[in-house]
Amino acid sequence: MTVVSLVLAGVAALLHVLFFKLESLSWREPKTWKTFGLASQEDADTTAPMAYNQGFYNLFLAVGTIVGILVVALSDTKDTIGWTLIVFACGSMLAAALVLISTGVSYARAAAIQGVPALLAVVTSLVAAT
Repeated sequence: MTVVSLVLAGVAALLHVLFFKLESLSWREPKTWKTFGLASQEDADTTAPMAYNQGFYNLFLAVGTIVGILVVALSDTKDTIGWTLIVFACGSMLAAALVLISTGVSYARAAAIQGVPALLAVVTSLVAAT
C-alpha cells in the first residue's frame, strides 16, 4: 500500500506543478487562458496577478507532497513526518477541489482532475501509515 500511496501522491503533486506552470508562468498565453474559460487577452491580463498567486499556492502544495514522499521513501515507511506532510498537502488539494465544485457544477471536471488523485492519496496514505 505504501508504493500505491506514494505514486498517487506523486501524481497529485505533478498535477499541481502543472497548475503552477499554467497559472504562474503561461497565464497570458491564449491557449492557457482559453483552457481556464477566459474570453479575451484583456481578461487574462486583468486576472494575471490572481493566477500568479494561485499558481504558487499549487506549487507549495506540490513541494510539501514531494518532501513527504521523499521522507517516507528514504526512511522507515512508518515515519509520521512524511505521512503527515503527504496527508496535509494532499488534503489541502482535496479541500481546494471541494471549494471549486461548490462554486458551480460547471467546475466538476476541473475539481475531479484536482481532487481525485489527492483523495486517493489521502485514503491510501492513512491506510499505509497505520
